[in-house]
Amino acid sequence: MRDARQVNIVSAEFKADPFPLLARLRASEPVYRTTLPDKVKTPVWLLTRYEDAGALLKGERFVKNRRSALTPEQLRKLPWVPPMFRPLERNMLDLDQPDHTRLRALVHKGFTPSLVEQMRGRVQSLADELLDKVASKGEMDLIADYALPLPMTIITEILGVPTEDRHKFHKWSQAVVSLSSPNATVRVIPSVWMFIRYLRRFFKVRRRDPRDDMASALIQAEEAGDKLNEDELLAMVFLLLIAGHETTVNLIGSGVLALLEHPSQLDKLRAEPTLMKSAVEELLRYTSPVFMTTERYAREDVTLHGMTIPRGEMTLGVIGSANRDETVFEQPDTLDITREPNRHLSFGQGIHFCLGAPLARMEAQIAVGTLLRRMPELRLKVSPDSLRWRPSMILRGLDSLPVMF
Repeated sequence: MRDARQVNIVSAEFKADPFPLLARLRASEPVYRTTLPDKVKTPVWLLTRYEDAGALLKGERFVKNRRSALTPEQLRKLPWVPPMFRPLERNMLDLDQPDHTRLRALVHKGFTPSLVEQMRGRVQSLADELLDKVASKGEMDLIADYALPLPMTIITEILGVPTEDRHKFHKWSQAVVSLSSPNATVRVIPSVWMFIRYLRRFFKVRRRDPRDDMASALIQAEEAGDKLNEDELLAMVFLLLIAGHETTVNLIGSGVLALLEHPSQLDKLRAEPTLMKSAVEELLRYTSPVFMTTERYAREDVTLHGMTIPRGEMTLGVIGSANRDETVFEQPDTLDITREPNRHLSFGQGIHFCLGAPLARMEAQIAVGTLLRRMPELRLKVSPDSLRWRPSMILRGLDSLPVMF
């Protein structure tokens, strides 16, 4: 596996075609140590088999909050965190029980399937508006013109943040998700600083003028004093704005590309729109928009398949590999929009199962369905080989997707 040790798992080149290498790792080195391309070459362990990635997501031998896993010596060696980043460490994605449960409960009611279903009309009208804007042009960048503004508009409306500022949010969040390690770097500091400054100003406005939106509800919970502190409020809205659109952009963009590259499946879906639900599940599995789990840390030495992950070291489950595990999925490298059952890990498992899964599913079903119905001649404008994938530690998605119709 000498070639694997040279691979930069954050790079656009790796994200362009990671699957052959991951298949070899599943077969011969399912617990694989590499390093991140940061200054300190942070060691990271990759779990590539379905069973191991699932256990990582649910298990108690690994924790989210690295400070609770590290030895005193490891804690002393932690890289310096700029003070402005520290509030962001209070987000529910990076916390364990009981803090995670308390924070999740505050926003869970906003994403229940029944509440999400009430947004269906708005998502549908938005999809049609976006396609109306480009209909006369005969071409578009599917990411910039459609896959990005749809979920971005919806999450900003849910939170009550001005939709006209969405381009700022995406620029800032792109810098965050393109990080090559969980440690802050000088390059991303300006974006995070502007993002935090914007949110603090927005909270001041909402304190004076509460509305019927999730940000106002979270501010009221913070003011009640027993559910949410100010750092947690900031971290929560920061997380929801990023997670509420970055993943769905990738699902819609990569999903449409997968369909265009598999014309028989595309034709089948056009002929049978009732397959849209199972098609989106298969696109979630096949493209794995969230390609790696967020980082976990071994709370003790963990031995797996003859390899020992030392206490405190970072471990990632490779969802994009687990979703193509031959022991779980028949013909895993084949796109099959009728696949049943489809136990993909694209929304995670356990207590950190994706809060926005019902919303992401609905947005993708409407976005893809509306696109195929309204643009029957949809096709790629460029060769697939020329498409650029975004560098990211956790996500896998396209930078742009030029199409004609």
